[in-house]
Amino acid sequence: MSEPTNGSADGQLADIRRRIDEVDEQLQALMNKRATLVQDVGKIKSQQGDEARLYRPAREAEVLHAVAARNQGPLKTETIILLFRELMSACLALEGGVKVAYFGPAGTYTQGAMHKHFGHGVDAIPLPGIAEVFREVESGSVNYGVVPVENSTEGGVTHTLDRLARSPLRICGEVQLPIHHCLLSQAADLKLIKEVRAHAQSLAQCREWLDTYLPDAHRLAVSSNAEAARQTATTPGVAAIAARQAAEVYGLGLLAENIEDEPDNTTRFLVLGKEAVRSTGRDKTSLMLAAANKPGALYRLLEPFSNHGITLTRIESRPSRRSSWDYNFFLDFEGHEEDALVRQALDEVRSEAMIFKVLGSYPRPVY
Repeated sequence: MSEPTNGSADGQLADIRRRIDEVDEQLQALMNKRATLVQDVGKIKSQQGDEARLYRPAREAEVLHAVAARNQGPLKTETIILLFRELMSACLALEGGVKVAYFGPAGTYTQGAMHKHFGHGVDAIPLPGIAEVFREVESGSVNYGVVPVENSTEGGVTHTLDRLARSPLRICGEVQLPIHHCLLSQAADLKLIKEVRAHAQSLAQCREWLDTYLPDAHRLAVSSNAEAARQTATTPGVAAIAARQAAEVYGLGLLAENIEDEPDNTTRFLVLGKEAVRSTGRDKTSLMLAAANKPGALYRLLEPFSNHGITLTRIESRPSRRSSWDYNFFLDFEGHEEDALVRQALDEVRSEAMIFKVLGSYPRPVY
């Protein structure tokens, strides 16, 4: 049999594959070159006594924004960012790594949000509750924590808001994760399901689907969807609402996919740390306020934002626990606390507020 010529299809494929191999070699060499430069940065930080702050949210955000801006395809920008995130995460691990606690156990959406933000090169530590995540970051046992704070259909996560009100931690970043719920079980058929377990928010997010397909099944709220999946693995006749990856973690079958009532269902997660994050020019700030109990008090707290052209993106109230019918207000707005107009607005708000607490200024997510 004769060798394929360059003019034949086989010859063209062989030539393209050779060129792909050459590009792969160049990519590998450049990735290792980048890793070496990152190690050099780590050495300089160590000499300056700054090795504890290996991960810098503002710098990471700036790199990823630059990646998105220069992408010309054919790879999607989201895909390119994912690849760079993992490269940056692997390089960070060479510097000594970062410990990140998240609301677990393994298989939760919070784990997915943590990996989306930090990549897979960090030392990820699942914890059984939101309070535990706060405590581990506050104690210095881990560098950062990741917790859910808000769902697009069911609103705020009250445990997180209540901990933010009294924690010294600052918000260092946020992650927005599309939520697609699956029904997982040992059972092979929906007719065998007598009970559905999930986090209370997930049960609410799938209410219409459950009413339609499992109207007689008992619904039990548990601490997390991954915990529901773990329990389901050893309990016949029970199904769990959880992420698809939880089926692999706990050895469950997939009875149904995308059972959330709203197709654009999204949860927002916060990255918690101890340090303030410098401005990137694409930032968001979170604030907690309490208003005096007098006419027009809340209006006067919000008016400075309008006067200085600052866009509020969220406002939510929570009982303060100081006294009955007394509330804390949680606000998010565009801009950084060090921006000139934001500083002016915050000074005016501070003078009117009974309680004033900046929860953090942090980069807006790239995607």
